[in-house]
Amino acid sequence: MSSEQDVTPEVAEATAPPPKQGRGLSSRWFLIIGAIIVFNIIALILVPPFPKEGAPGDVCAFPVCFIEGTLEFPAPHVVWAPEGSTPPPANELITFYPSISSTILTMWIVMAIVLVVVILMTRRRSLVPGGAQNAFEFFYEFLSDFGVSIAGAAARPYIPLFAAFFILILFCNWSGLVPPVGRIEELRAPTSDVNITIGLALVSFLYFEFQGFKRLGIGGYLGKFFPLYEFRKGIAAGGIALFVGLVELMLEFVKPVTLSMRLFGNIYGGEVALGVITALTIAFIPVGLLGLEVMLNAIQALIFSVLTLIFITLAIESHEHEEGHVADEAMEAIHDTEASALQPAH
Repeated sequence: MSSEQDVTPEVAEATAPPPKQGRGLSSRWFLIIGAIIVFNIIALILVPPFPKEGAPGDVCAFPVCFIEGTLEFPAPHVVWAPEGSTPPPANELITFYPSISSTILTMWIVMAIVLVVVILMTRRRSLVPGGAQNAFEFFYEFLSDFGVSIAGAAARPYIPLFAAFFILILFCNWSGLVPPVGRIEELRAPTSDVNITIGLALVSFLYFEFQGFKRLGIGGYLGKFFPLYEFRKGIAAGGIALFVGLVELMLEFVKPVTLSMRLFGNIYGGEVALGVITALTIAFIPVGLLGLEVMLNAIQALIFSVLTLIFITLAIESHEHEEGHVADEAMEAIHDTEASALQPAH
């Protein structure tokens, strides 16, 4: 008899290779999806949509009332305001009204939660970090390495601001995905209010402008936009350099507009889309859209913080090594454009 015949079934089963595992979703993901669906159903039962001009509990016809009751105007709900003051219209985008709005209240809550969590994770710091401290240090080092790889070594002193912007905006974005935020008037995602995003963008703008003046001085920083030294090479060269500098100056004031409007548009649009889809369908569609919003909200927080870091490094960058070459670079660009236009088409 051969040696293969001497192997018992028990031995063969023990020595058999383990079966290959499939790539399907694990049971954990199905539990998460099911929990989200159940959570949405409970939220719909406890806080059902009601007419815009009505009160909670009023009859709301499906689907028109469900959609209209879910949609939010750009202006946030006023939680507190001085007596005798007149609130702005609900459809007004940018408001100047001294009050505590639903977005400001939610932002204070998010800030308090983030601060408490960070303090609890780092209050018992040691050379050999534990679980919470190790997780926080890993996260911060990841952001630090990412920021330096994007903006260069000059950005290292500004990594704490970059990380603070990212964490704050990330959780402000994600707050709108967790009921009761967005379900009741007193709570709303902070970054879905353009007044909040403009405030964040102005903080970023004032900081990198301050760093530019601090690092280069008044003359050195303004010289980036008014390169009068180029007039030593002639009136034409000075005029071209001054034109380029004025364009850069105008683009400098566009930066806070793009920072604020990009963040507001993506978060507000996502809130509206998610609210409407959730009100119409309690199924896998809102769950998929919720997962997409989680990813997009994180990307928007990263874009805002990365652009702030890049704008800081651009502001502190000296143009002394470029002195006398601004006009030359502009003329070379013009000549390259003309040369490419004169080339025969193939």
